[in-house]
Amino acid sequence: MPSPFARALRDQHRDERDAPLRVHGDDECREHPVEAFYFGDPTGGDAFPWIESWLDGPLLDVGAGVGRDARYFQAQFETVAVEVSDALVETMRDRGVDDARRGDLFALPETLPADRFRSVLIRGTQLGLAGSTDRLRGTLADLDVVTRADATAVVDGYDPAHPGTADLIGYRDDPRDGLARRTIRFEYAGERGDPLEFLLFGPDRLRAAASDAGWTVAAVDAPSTADTGYYRAALRRGQSGSPQ
Repeated sequence: MPSPFARALRDQHRDERDAPLRVHGDDECREHPVEAFYFGDPTGGDAFPWIESWLDGPLLDVGAGVGRDARYFQAQFETVAVEVSDALVETMRDRGVDDARRGDLFALPETLPADRFRSVLIRGTQLGLAGSTDRLRGTLADLDVVTRADATAVVDGYDPAHPGTADLIGYRDDPRDGLARRTIRFEYAGERGDPLEFLLFGPDRLRAAASDAGWTVAAVDAPSTADTGYYRAALRRGQSGSPQ
């Protein structure tokens, strides 16, 4: 049985969604904007040109959802979209993603060829699902295995140093400097999924983990409209220098 999250996205694609997808925190619940987040125009807003400028093919789109970004990029260069959910892989294929396959962000070398990709896109703050700084470093190191020596990556996250981050649903303090946690559960059509545990880390923590794993944070983009501490970061593999 697909997770409530995957079922909601699949049903949205099939025009069969008859219930909201809800996000639960400890004592709060909100409706998740499925259509806007996963089915809209990926080029909308002022963020996309910055993201696109760091990417080239072959591209690995990790946690690709229903293929919103993959469909755009595959028109420009080879793009491989991976999802941990079979239901979402099927949905991506139905929506015209040329190469959609099952894959886990935390086990990429097990399912993907070595030295294959020129760029990696990991959106939706998914790196936070690593859950610990050790696993974060390990996940970035795994990217070394499947990327080329001059690869780039675009990732995103929430900075605990920003005062608005504490307003995130499911937010929890962490005693360690520069870190916080977030625990949420998705509910759809009466079924509530397993808890998702995120580690929240800012650019400085990301720089440290990336450096240990053979990457450099080349640039950070924090939208002026972001009131939750959201930021994007561009990484380069095996390069040093002053981050922007």
